[in-house]
Amino acid sequence: MNISVDTSFECKGINCVKLTAGRYLAVVSPLTGSSVLRFYDTENDIEIFRYKDDCSLEQYNNAREIWGLPTLYLPNRFDGGLLRTSDGEYHLPVNETLFNNHIHGWVHKRAHKIEDSFVRDGIATVITSYTFGKDDEMYSCFPLDFKLTYTYELSEEKGLVQTLKLENLSDKHLPVSLCTHTCINAPIKVGGSQEELFLTVPVGEKCELDDRCLPTERLLPLNDYDKTYKNGTMKAVLHDISNDMYTAVTGELNGKPFHGVTVTDKVSGFRVCNEVSEEYKFWNMWNDRGGNGYFCPEPMTAMINAANLSLAPEVSGHCELGKGESYECRQRFFTLGK
Repeated sequence: MNISVDTSFECKGINCVKLTAGRYLAVVSPLTGSSVLRFYDTENDIEIFRYKDDCSLEQYNNAREIWGLPTLYLPNRFDGGLLRTSDGEYHLPVNETLFNNHIHGWVHKRAHKIEDSFVRDGIATVITSYTFGKDDEMYSCFPLDFKLTYTYELSEEKGLVQTLKLENLSDKHLPVSLCTHTCINAPIKVGGSQEELFLTVPVGEKCELDDRCLPTERLLPLNDYDKTYKNGTMKAVLHDISNDMYTAVTGELNGKPFHGVTVTDKVSGFRVCNEVSEEYKFWNMWNDRGGNGYFCPEPMTAMINAANLSLAPEVSGHCELGKGESYECRQRFFTLGK
């Protein structure tokens, strides 16, 4: 079985890292926020993340949030750009002027560095990192030093595993909110069906959002629409899914407990599975109006605007790191056949 790491692989005209293991191929781009540009099942011809050969680097850079697997620190929306912590108050730029919010942070827009890469025990691994400090233009509004480390492991057995480690390098408390803006390709099977692509998401309660896509702090019981996520009858695309946010619970996959999402092509029988660690407490579902060939089941460690809510931390998911403390979460992606 071919297992390799190529740290000089070129994609979109920039230097990337190509991981191969059995039927899987993954392309990680340190220079564009440690995003996974492509994840492909070569045996079954399944394009897991949104990827197009003819998408230029300029097109990609104009909207990094909607290609591949971008990781966001301080994801989603903060009301008026305000972010409160137990020992500070920070004012982030309003970059979503329609709703007067700050959205998605800046980590995915920065160049990261490769820390290590290797093949060991049937696993191809690359480790990248980003260290935030006073040299960054955002430091004037968020003067909290931190380091975010990304470990990507690719194997035939487990597929692609991403581990994120956030470390507080500052003297003040660092808010924790992590998310991947997971862009699943539609269709998943090359040449396959969009019409018969269905989501299964084990959701608990609906997080009600207002007309600015901010939580009202009300958690609602599931209605008939919400239950289509849970029973696997929610179509992934070809209709509008706009910020359906839920608490995450554990479901089942093939009769075993599974804390994650599955996407099923009911024509071919193939599935894309995204298992997440318990630190991911929420799912936010979005598909860019449903007609653009992708959809985003986004796992989030904290609720939208969590730092500013009056909800208890065990409800909102908001937490903070003291100096020298760290926080880890992980997820994996794999395919299943008929």
